Amino acid sequence: MRIVSLLPSATEIVYGLGLGDQLAGVTFECDEPPSARTDKTVVVGGRDTSGMTPAAIDAYVRSQLAAGEDLYTLHADALAALAPDLILTQDLCRVCALPAGHVEDALDYLGCTAEVVSLDPHRLDDVLATIRTIGDHTGADQEAERLVAALRRRLAAVADRVAGRRRPPVAVIEWTAPPFTAGHWVPDLVTAAGGRPVAARPGGRSEQTTWEQIAGERPEVVVVAPCGFHLDDAAAQAELVARQLPGLPVWAIDADGLIVRPGPRLVDGVEALAAIFHPDSGGAVVPAGRIRRVA
Repeated sequence: MRIVSLLPSATEIVYGLGLGDQLAGVTFECDEPPSARTDKTVVVGGRDTSGMTPAAIDAYVRSQLAAGEDLYTLHADALAALAPDLILTQDLCRVCALPAGHVEDALDYLGCTAEVVSLDPHRLDDVLATIRTIGDHTGADQEAERLVAALRRRLAAVADRVAGRRRPPVAVIEWTAPPFTAGHWVPDLVTAAGGRPVAARPGGRSEQTTWEQIAGERPEVVVVAPCGFHLDDAAAQAELVARQLPGLPVWAIDADGLIVRPGPRLVDGVEALAAIFHPDSGGAVVPAGRIRRVA
């Protein structure tokens, strides 16, 4: 089978199922494992936003969407040349990846007959279900069951460690200029890690808010996890958040690695969050470069 992944999270799942040798195409954002972007054909490109401020990125995204323009470019000829059997994509968020409908239109134009599977999880359980979905479509059912079982064992271990402890109210900031609070599966991560999500919308889209509204929810911990950024950039933004929410503990986290991509590493994110909320509970050691307190 020749697989094309149009999602960084799907790429991680494909490798997690031991199917890396069947993966033919990826996006420019697929950086885990690092070899994915260097060893595979890149079939989706997009604007390099490195060096842009969060406000500038927000303005760019809004202007593109208002004009009906795409944020991503499908390299149709490269895709056709791969002759894929299976394409993994999404319809969850136009800002995060190329919509499935655009892919299907391109395949019709090119005369390709690949199966297109849209992965659209809203909650943490949905994310685990997508692993089984990919397993079903690739003949890796047993590998998917083993991976999901291993992830659930780790979640259960965290649950045991935080059981009976007070759950601090936690605000997760997914964007900083303007501020957006957590949605989709992120509140589930907070709950699984022994926190109580506030200023959050479990299962729904993250929503624009104000610093005053966030403060009004009385969080005791603030986690800055800006979509599209790893730890160093998240920490720089967390410094600004700390000034907007003075007196509160503010942590930065490797958002792309642990929080915003709906793949197996979300369980790493739960373990990292548990280390923030309940540092004396023991358990998994959080590797350097994953979390950092800035205030």
